[in-house]
Amino acid sequence: MAIYHLCIKIISRGKGKSAVAASAYRSGEKIKNEYDGIVHDFTRKGGIAHTEILLPQNAPQEFVNRSILWNSVEKIEKSKNSQLAREIEVALPKELDREKQINLVREYVKENFVKVGMCADIALHDKNDGNPHCHILLTMRPLNEDTTWGAKSKKEYILDENGEKVKLKNGNYKTRKINTTDWNEQDKAEEWRKAWADITNKYLEENSIQDKVDHRSYQRQGIEQIPTIHLGVSSTQMEKRGIATDRGNINREIKHQNMILREISRRIKALLNWIRGIGKEEKREHENTKSTLPPKENLLSVLENLIRKNTDKNNTDLEKYIGSYQLLKEKNITSINQLKESITNLRDKNYKTTRALKDTEKKIDEKTQLIDQSEKYLKYKDTYKAYIKTKKSKQEDFYNEHTAELILFESAKKHLKEHLGESKTLAISKWKSEVSTLKKEKKSLYSQILEIREEVEQAEKVKTCIEQLEGHEKRLSQVKRNELDL
Repeated sequence: MAIYHLCIKIISRGKGKSAVAASAYRSGEKIKNEYDGIVHDFTRKGGIAHTEILLPQNAPQEFVNRSILWNSVEKIEKSKNSQLAREIEVALPKELDREKQINLVREYVKENFVKVGMCADIALHDKNDGNPHCHILLTMRPLNEDTTWGAKSKKEYILDENGEKVKLKNGNYKTRKINTTDWNEQDKAEEWRKAWADITNKYLEENSIQDKVDHRSYQRQGIEQIPTIHLGVSSTQMEKRGIATDRGNINREIKHQNMILREISRRIKALLNWIRGIGKEEKREHENTKSTLPPKENLLSVLENLIRKNTDKNNTDLEKYIGSYQLLKEKNITSINQLKESITNLRDKNYKTTRALKDTEKKIDEKTQLIDQSEKYLKYKDTYKAYIKTKKSKQEDFYNEHTAELILFESAKKHLKEHLGESKTLAISKWKSEVSTLKKEKKSLYSQILEIREEVEQAEKVKTCIEQLEGHEKRLSQVKRNELDL
C-alpha cells in the first residue's frame, strides 16, 4: 500500500555540512567543493534511478550543472554557520512505475518550489528493497532578475510613535531583520506536506489505485494508535539476529492490537457511511411520490415480518434475521436514526477505550523503564564507586576494563535524574506493584475492545438484513411496475 513520508532538513555549514557534498552523494557524482577544496566522489554509489535539475526563469542556465549550482551557493554564503540548502525527502508510491514517479516529483517540485524562485536538484533512489524515495535539494536564497543571488533578508528601521528612527546608545539606529521570502515560515512546512499528499493522491487516482495517503499524523486524523516502546541498543541487536526479547514481544503485541484498532475504526466508519447513505436515499424516496418502497419507521416490525415469512422455508438467513431482531429489541432500536445513534455511540466508546488503553500502555512503559534503570543503577553502582576511588593514573585502564558497566550506570543515572526529579527514592517494589495493576487494567481494556469488535460484527449483520430487505422490496416494486405496464 502507498505510504506517506516527507522529511524536511537544513544543510548547514554550522553543523559541518556542505551543499556540494550533499548533492554529490545524492546524485552519485564526483564534485569538488571550491569553498574548502575537498573533492566528494560518490560515483560508486548504487541505487540512483534518476537525477535532474529544475530551474526558475531567472536562474543562469549554467546552473543545470550541479557542480556550478552548488559551488555558486557555497561561494555566496560567507558565514561559518550559513544555511546552504533545504532538503526534502519523500517516499515514492511503489504502485507507480518509474516514469510516473518521475513525473510526480517533477510536477510537485515545479509547482511548489521552482515556481516561487528556488533551484531544485532532485535524485530518485531505488535499491529494489521496497523503499523507492526521492531527495530534493533546494536553494535558500532568492535570485534577482539579472540572475544574480539576492539577499535572504534585509534590515528595516524601527520607528517611534512620531515616525522617527530610534537611536541606540552606541549611535546606531534600532532595526529588525525582515526575510525577503516566506520560505522559512513555519506554515510553509505544513503547506508543502499537504501538497505532496494531494498530488500523490491525484496520481494514484489517475492510475486507478484505491490507496490514499494523508500528511496528517494518526492523532490529527482521529486515528488512535498505541505507540510502540523504545527497544534500546541491546534489544535491537538481538532482534536483528532473530532473538526475541521482552521489549520486542511487547512491540509485537502492540502492533497486533493496533491492527485490531484500525480494523474496528474502519468497519465503524463503513457502517456510518452506509447509514448516511440510507438517510439520503429515504429523503429522495420521500420527495418521489411514485416510490412504492414501504417506510422504515419500525425496524423491529420489518424484521418480524421477514422472520415470519421465512419460518417455513429452508432459508439459511433465518438465523441471521432472528439474531438481528433480538439485538435491536435488546437495545430498543426501532428506527434507522436510532441505529445510527447506536453506531455513533459505539464509535465514541471505541475512541475512549482506545485512549484509555493508550494511556495505560504509556504508564506501563514509563514504570518499566524506571524499574529497569533503577536495577542497572544499583547493579553497577559499586563498579562506578570503585572507578571514582581509583588513582587517576590507573583510571583509564579501569575504565577500559569496565566500559560497558560504567556506560550503563551513567545512562541509568541520567534517566533517573530526569524522571524522578527531586525524589531520589528508588521505589522498585512499589513500581512493580503498580505495573502489575496497570497490566490488569490493560487486559480489561483490551477485552472491552474485543467486545466492541463483536458489537460491530452484530451491527454489520443488521446492515446485511436491511440491505437484503431493501433488495427484496425493490424487486417486488419492479414486478408491480412491470405488471402495470402490461
